[in-house]
Amino acid sequence: MLPEVKISVRALVEYVYRSGSIDNKFRTATTLTEGTKAHKVIQSTYQETDQKEVFLKTELEYKEMIFIVEGRCDGLIVRYDELLIDEIKSTSRDLAEIKEDSNPVHWAQAKVYAYMYAKDHDLEEMSVQLTYIHVVTEELKKFQKRFSFQELKQFVEELVHDYYPYASLMNEHHIRRDQSIQDLQFPFEAYREGQRKLAGAIYKTIAEEKNIFANAPTGIGKTISTIFPTVKAMGEGKLERMFYLTAKTITRQTAEEAFSLMKNKGLCMSAVTLTAKEKICFKEETICQKEYCEFANGYYDRVNEALLDIFSNETFINRTMVEEYARKHTLCPFEFSLDLAFVADAIICDYNYIFDPKVSLKRFFDEHKRQSALLIDEAHNLVDRAREMFSAQLQKSSFLTLKREYKGTNLYESANKLNKYFIELKKKCSEKGHLVLKELQEDLIERLEQFVLSAESELLQQTKSTDQALLLDTYFAATGFCRIAKLYDERYVTYVEAEKNEVHIKMFCLDPSFLLRQTSKKFRATVYFSATLLPLQYFMNMLGGTPEDYTLSVPSPFSKEQTEVFIQPLSTRYHDRENTKKQIIEMLSTLVKERGGNYFIFFPSYQYMKSVYEDFTLNFPEIRTIIQNHRMSEMEREQFLEEFKAGNQDAFIGFAVLGGIFSEGVDLKGDRLNGVIVVGVGLPQLSLERNIMKDYFQATGKNGYDYAYTFPGINKVLQAGGRLIRSETDSGVIVLVDDRFLTEKYQRLLPNEWK
Repeated sequence: MLPEVKISVRALVEYVYRSGSIDNKFRTATTLTEGTKAHKVIQSTYQETDQKEVFLKTELEYKEMIFIVEGRCDGLIVRYDELLIDEIKSTSRDLAEIKEDSNPVHWAQAKVYAYMYAKDHDLEEMSVQLTYIHVVTEELKKFQKRFSFQELKQFVEELVHDYYPYASLMNEHHIRRDQSIQDLQFPFEAYREGQRKLAGAIYKTIAEEKNIFANAPTGIGKTISTIFPTVKAMGEGKLERMFYLTAKTITRQTAEEAFSLMKNKGLCMSAVTLTAKEKICFKEETICQKEYCEFANGYYDRVNEALLDIFSNETFINRTMVEEYARKHTLCPFEFSLDLAFVADAIICDYNYIFDPKVSLKRFFDEHKRQSALLIDEAHNLVDRAREMFSAQLQKSSFLTLKREYKGTNLYESANKLNKYFIELKKKCSEKGHLVLKELQEDLIERLEQFVLSAESELLQQTKSTDQALLLDTYFAATGFCRIAKLYDERYVTYVEAEKNEVHIKMFCLDPSFLLRQTSKKFRATVYFSATLLPLQYFMNMLGGTPEDYTLSVPSPFSKEQTEVFIQPLSTRYHDRENTKKQIIEMLSTLVKERGGNYFIFFPSYQYMKSVYEDFTLNFPEIRTIIQNHRMSEMEREQFLEEFKAGNQDAFIGFAVLGGIFSEGVDLKGDRLNGVIVVGVGLPQLSLERNIMKDYFQATGKNGYDYAYTFPGINKVLQAGGRLIRSETDSGVIVLVDDRFLTEKYQRLLPNEWK
């Protein structure tokens, strides 16, 4: 039986016909926001005999492989005795600039559809039409060509010929991959307690196309326990790929280590790590224009050779490897990583590549997602991250500045209208300086859509990259706002805050559960896992869980004797902090002097932390300390953690912020960490947003205060305390500083091993 290669018309044509530079970012956004609308405008003019969105499929045999090519053509037009394939393209460019042969790739798509239809209906000739529509004016420009069936057949065969080397490489890889997975054993001598149970539950979830919420304690090896069964499911044909989603760089590294471990045990599988564009860009400024960036200029002329090169020689492709091959082939490393991800077996990336409607991986179609699994690490982080991804905000000052800079242009008028709109909003704000609106502000969206079109026109005319930074940023903010507006429902509010001359407006997603569920249900299976997915029902509600989803709670494999837990019943409420500061300092100094070793002390805010730190160091200068700063670089974070050295007999204290970069994802094994002190119950600061959330959840029948404050707060406490015990040999002390920890409510929220 010959191996089969399934590929869409679009993917086939784009692989072979890649040419030129990476488009400006705003051009991509244009296609996403206006493309569907433009297609519908043209398709609405079709006659009754015409068809739209026609599904076509064909098979071609080439060099002992079967190529299954499929896709949907935009239109099939019937005119007298002539049949016409219509390929629709929306554009912001002046139509006068578009000539008949300006875009060979557009003709290529249309010709493949024409071949497929002609083959199915035994036609000797077929006409194709390119229809360009301007997204602002809705002006049309059309080109037509007529081809014999033999011409179309020869053209498609040449496409397959050019695609064959890559398809053959991928086919050979999949054979090696599946064989290596069948032979792969668990990469450790034995499962830890609870590890086999977790791995088995993940495999069952994928096999049965379900979702699971798994609370699994730190130290059992959650990463390998989720990746290994997913790899096994892939080898049995249950999956084509997996996405390992994380919130932080350090947890991405843990996933990379798991794949490397399995590679050393014989696994042959391609895994790609995606790094944020701003971090991986080779240039001083992230400007994707051929005049500025040699890595963007001619990108598509070189990328196919690079793909063949890297997949012929590498399997686990991390940031360093992406950069190495990108420099070798003079490619944008970010775009190169996205192209690698499209064909890799595993993708390690941030949550936003899947869930953020403004930046998600649009190149992955639904048919790809149905054969993919999501592994969502530290899933407790996804609640607040999703809220932000599904929200959007704007500020008045951007439009005021653009109004002043672009006088005499179409952009001036649209920016001026928006500036006036913000002025009117400011007048409606209460004495407290804010306004909360439940309904979508349709008039604002209309103004923003006009601004987007004017900005696109202006950006297409500009050549100097440095002049358009504010315009580009505001353009993206406006397009993001318009995109989020399409999601707006009863789970949203719009709020306005006015301060001096600035006015902020935000469409705020109060409950992200519905949108998360809409995204995750497109995938075969979704695994939500964390060491602190507690309270479990809260996280199931907020992450879009249903009664049909599986749940799993793995008990801690560590003995209670490894951890001493104390509660210091002091008030850390805002108005009591000055009065209890001295007692906290005395407790801390006594603890570290008596026991020695390395300690973390976490505070609910920078201000509180700094206040205690200054007094502590003044009174106990002999005790070595270090303090977390705002916006630490990756190197500064590493240097901070390197201070926690094993075998330290003297006292050393790291002052850090609860919920910050050091309160989760930090792995200080052995006696690199001897104790954790958590000051406060982790409540988020009182704010307009949190109070709006509280009122919303209260109105939906839940405990609004718990959903907005208590549950997010206790999760930070659990995460910070979880830094202490990382293996069977670790031991130490946890001190919870707050009298509320003694109440029945908080006692119920603490894990059993802390009681």
